[in-house]
Amino acid sequence: MVKNDYYNEFKGKYFNGDYPTIQEALEITVSRHPELLCFVSNAPVHVSMTFSEVHEAVKRIGSYLIEKGISKGDKVGLDGKNSISWALAYLSVSYAGASVVPLDNQMESEKVERLLPFSGARLFFADSDVLSRVNLSKEIEVIDLGKLEGLVPAALHPKAAISCSDTLSMLFTSGTTGNEKCVVLSHANIMSDAFMACSDDYLSLRTDDVMFALLPLHHAYCCTAVLIETILNGNSCLFGQGMTPSKIISDMKSGHVTFMMGIPMIYNKFLSSTMRKIREKGRLKYFMFALLMRLNGFSRKVFNVNHGRKWFSQVLESLGMMDLNVCICGAGPLSPKTFKAFQRLGIDFIQGYGLTETSPILALNPVKRFKVKSVGQIFPDIEAKIIDPDLMGIGELAVKGPCCTKGYYNDPASTAELFTEDGYLKTGDLGVLDKKRYLYLKGRAKNIIVTEGGKNVFPEEIEEHFQLYPQIGQIMVRGFVQNRSTMSEELEAVIYPAPEYFKGKSEQEVSDEIHGIVSSVNAKSVSYKKIARISIASQPMSMTTTKKIQRSKVARSINNLIRMF
Repeated sequence: MVKNDYYNEFKGKYFNGDYPTIQEALEITVSRHPELLCFVSNAPVHVSMTFSEVHEAVKRIGSYLIEKGISKGDKVGLDGKNSISWALAYLSVSYAGASVVPLDNQMESEKVERLLPFSGARLFFADSDVLSRVNLSKEIEVIDLGKLEGLVPAALHPKAAISCSDTLSMLFTSGTTGNEKCVVLSHANIMSDAFMACSDDYLSLRTDDVMFALLPLHHAYCCTAVLIETILNGNSCLFGQGMTPSKIISDMKSGHVTFMMGIPMIYNKFLSSTMRKIREKGRLKYFMFALLMRLNGFSRKVFNVNHGRKWFSQVLESLGMMDLNVCICGAGPLSPKTFKAFQRLGIDFIQGYGLTETSPILALNPVKRFKVKSVGQIFPDIEAKIIDPDLMGIGELAVKGPCCTKGYYNDPASTAELFTEDGYLKTGDLGVLDKKRYLYLKGRAKNIIVTEGGKNVFPEEIEEHFQLYPQIGQIMVRGFVQNRSTMSEELEAVIYPAPEYFKGKSEQEVSDEIHGIVSSVNAKSVSYKKIARISIASQPMSMTTTKKIQRSKVARSINNLIRMF
């Protein structure tokens, strides 16, 4: 049920279900804050829209779709880079009562041509470059996202009559295992998740906050945590120019971003670049900087006093983080060293956890009660349990709650596999829950490596140790069979060296330095967690748009690796 007091004031007037639909949430925010900025973009030119202007545009485009015959039960594809147009199309599809089918903007054309008909889409919004390279059936009408202003209906129509139980979005999973499934999420699934995340215990967003739509909006993480939260809370959303560090910093400075949702790769790059620049100033300055970081970390923890913006103003300004209140990391495990470093710099830095099937957020570290090694505290409205825990309490996390999907589109077999007999959704992630429901992830169930001594090793846990080495562009730890008579596994590290770091260096120099790093990590590891074999990749490993390595694809492209023992 809705927990926000101000939303309960509108129940019975704007909505009647357990949660408002996305259109009802937009109407409520427009009634409260019509003139506040909703969407902002600085590239290629500065564009901004108030909530009132967004609502008018949605009514216009939505009415156009209604006149095109789009109605409740229909599906509409959406494929484009993050932009105001993308957001308007998303909202307009729901205005007409249809379901949105967001597609990865980096998806191969043949996949678009296969997945869009599978979803049953009748219409397709896309950027012009996407439309120029895909060959779709004539039954699917296409609309260029760059031409939304030209969509003018004969008349404005009221929004479609739908409820929070109706489907809002159909999301294809990113396919780290190589098999896409189409997750069906209702308005209630997504809105309940947004409500839980923005409660006072977790994010507590204000109307003067600026959120950053940096990660791909087709992914549930950015869509719910940024776009939907913007509509729900009346803050503004800045659409980024891209994911290169220079563009991110430029956007954050000009947009005065206060909330940043990122992934481990981005934060690791920022931190390693910053610390490298400080090292270059000499040992004494580096020592003093590191000491101040530790002192500020102690001051924050013991006295709740933060000197970060005063002591590290130049560093924070160079990163575009002077206005930041909170950094959130999701979509993958983060090194505790990175977590601690940002906290010591004065930024409230927290981790979250979830998956597409749960809309996506299941757990979030409370800003004032975070635990460094935990990916977050399971939301109060979600039931959680560990299935078949071992002696250490490690087992598969299973959950039940309002944000959980009811299944996959046209895939009853996979839907049946997703749930336990008593209706819990199996996440596929292994972890431990403490008494206060903080979750400690250990890895994916399918990725476990079993050593000769019968020890279970989680590759993600090993990979974390390499996150802050600038020499490592990518790393994937996996098992290989050393002794076929016992079929036990040892650890192999597949490493793609960072090209910017090794530019101009010989193959032998690259090999020696990578070997030295692995030896250093091995020296700090227990015997069964030591890497026994290294493979150096000659080209980047295939990744999802949230920068997770697609392990199945790497396994198929093993010939692209140069062996080093």
